[in-house]
Amino acid sequence: MSTVDFPTILEQAARSTDRPTKDVTISALLAAEKTTKRSGLVIPFSSLVGEWRLCFATGANKDKQRGGIRLGRGYYLPKFAPASISFTRDSQSEDCNTGTITNKLLVGTVRFQFTGPCRYPGQKNFLAFDFTELQFKLLGLTLYQGKIRSGKRLGKDFEQLRVAELPFFTFFWASPTSIAARGRGGGLALWVHD
Repeated sequence: MSTVDFPTILEQAARSTDRPTKDVTISALLAAEKTTKRSGLVIPFSSLVGEWRLCFATGANKDKQRGGIRLGRGYYLPKFAPASISFTRDSQSEDCNTGTITNKLLVGTVRFQFTGPCRYPGQKNFLAFDFTELQFKLLGLTLYQGKIRSGKRLGKDFEQLRVAELPFFTFFWASPTSIAARGRGGGLALWVHD
């Protein structure tokens, strides 16, 4: 059985214009995830801090026959419609594994930005978060900026919420140039540091 050179493939997928096929990238992501789980590798929160552009993602569907999930085909995101995620540390907290998550999507002259708290307990490379603010801009002009809350989470502080109530990522790859994770819905994502 041959092993997948996932570090090289993931770096090529994140950085190169000569990208691997979608199937090769998915195989590399799965190999990285399996290797991280088997080795018990802990990715420090400091490896995630910064801004990361989403370059590849898969969806996931429930597979009723197998009793699990089935990954979607995957796709590379075009650079002309960038989506990014960023993590910053909470400098006022004694806990160095709490901070802020920001998710941005730019389509032409329209920008959506979701922001909220995140916590990274370090166990199993798990990052829980909650988007609590939305900003919507058109041509650089802010059309809306305000708080958002899910009806289920309304009235609870982020620290009091159980993980079962929150969206999350489980990270399994972190290099100086790219990070990768599986989301709560089962899909995989690869981001590149710009």
